[in-house]
Amino acid sequence: MKLRFPDRITVYTEKDAYIQSFSEYIEINDIKTSCSITDDGLSVKITADDSPLKYVRLRWNFTNKEKRNEPIKILGDCFDRFHADAYWGGIEPERMMPWYMLVSNGSDSVLDTKGRQTEGFGVKVQCNSLVNWQYDESGISMWADIRNGGMGVLLGGRTLDICTVVFGDYKDISAFEAGREFCKKMCPTNTLADHKVYGSNNWYYAYGESSREEILSDTKIVSEQCAGLENIPYMVIDDGWQKHRVEAPWESNEKFGDMKSLASEMKKMGVRPGIWVRYLANTYKEIPEVKPDWCLPRVESGVILDPSNPEVLDYIRRVTKRIIDWGFELIKHDYSSFDFTGAFTYGNQFAKDGWHFYDKKRTTAEIIMDFYRTIKEAAGDNCIILGCNTVSHLCAGMYEVNRTGGDTSGFDWDVTRKMGVNALAFRLMQNGIFYMADADCVGITGAIPWKMNRLWLDILAKSGSPLFVSCKPGVLNDEELEELKEAWKINSIQKNECRPLDWMENKCPARWLIDGKEVYYNWYTEDGVSSFDPNSK
Repeated sequence: MKLRFPDRITVYTEKDAYIQSFSEYIEINDIKTSCSITDDGLSVKITADDSPLKYVRLRWNFTNKEKRNEPIKILGDCFDRFHADAYWGGIEPERMMPWYMLVSNGSDSVLDTKGRQTEGFGVKVQCNSLVNWQYDESGISMWADIRNGGMGVLLGGRTLDICTVVFGDYKDISAFEAGREFCKKMCPTNTLADHKVYGSNNWYYAYGESSREEILSDTKIVSEQCAGLENIPYMVIDDGWQKHRVEAPWESNEKFGDMKSLASEMKKMGVRPGIWVRYLANTYKEIPEVKPDWCLPRVESGVILDPSNPEVLDYIRRVTKRIIDWGFELIKHDYSSFDFTGAFTYGNQFAKDGWHFYDKKRTTAEIIMDFYRTIKEAAGDNCIILGCNTVSHLCAGMYEVNRTGGDTSGFDWDVTRKMGVNALAFRLMQNGIFYMADADCVGITGAIPWKMNRLWLDILAKSGSPLFVSCKPGVLNDEELEELKEAWKINSIQKNECRPLDWMENKCPARWLIDGKEVYYNWYTEDGVSSFDPNSK
């Protein structure tokens, strides 16, 4: 299907829905919409003086030539991280697919791609709305959420550039290759680092119970294992270094001491130091400068900072610059989507109705991106930003690395298999185009059999995307340490070409094509999958 104007447009306000047969320019009361097609795509804009705007829906009804008269499957993205819920499915008219959807015939399990056709429907990254797509037998719909939090945005006469719609049509290549080409159309430029990001993170064995001595022990492991490699690895200090778990203030606790000297020690040992932070939390109310209007007005989150307030952004700049001054070269910032919405997973709406930001004149997407840019600009060019629980399409092209799936585990193999493999498979096509796609860590505690963790380590090492490992000291024997060393060596350059083959039939793909060779991974123990505990009370 070639890009064209939609057949219908609907504008939703707090009180009404205005449905129109499409016109390039529509005026309804104080609301004006405009659409134009350029080389970049279909530009969609809206203006209103006083009307509180919530959604704009575009509808394309298929012509006879546009309708796919063959068996097809459809893949959608998600707002931030997949939670083992990515899949290619048949036509599900009610299914809402954030950011883009791919529609394809055939199967990537068949290497002969003659006759394959994959269509892409999406929006360019860093748009000023939160977008969902739907596909049915008669056509496609696009929903642009332009709310401010959970209420209509008040533009006050300002023209909002809602999004730029792009379509793609790819023939005689695999759906995965088509997906990569479509990602390039959605994100033509990015800010990738001049080196590959990989290394260690202490979360998946420490889970917040750590200390300066343990971090230096972790540093010693990754430094010795990666000694002699041209690309220096990262050692990321996760949650637990600060006074309160998962919370501000962002000053070190007594177990960590002076963070500037710790970062310096880590560098001398041969790693790039990284650190975790949750910018918007103030549950303990120990950020001294916080004022009442700094907090989101949602009832359930009275202690979550509101980044639409310029003073909050100034505070975020100060925190970021302090971390940079300490000497950290990677900032992993977490929880922000949860803090914006109060949830880790979302239905058809990114945020619940009934609340607004301090600044009511900007959309949620605009406020989120301003928050992201503030962090990136304050960090400067020599610090990597790793987004975790960040909105994928809004940080794409802006951040160097982004977590693509929910947490893996150092103790439960089924969690790692379910979360990690799904995220790797279904977001790998974005790797190196949107950002470096981080499918999360290999958690090594001794609780998961090495024969299973070895599989996850192997595919991450050869995926061409970042490999992070949480390795409890003393767990691995010499032979296993050699395997870990080799994995880090391979991943330090990330030159492998990797893609899933059976991802159109399998949410946890087992067949992969790595450097032209098919590799099979048996992700399951002899007992299969434990979906519930029969003895739970």
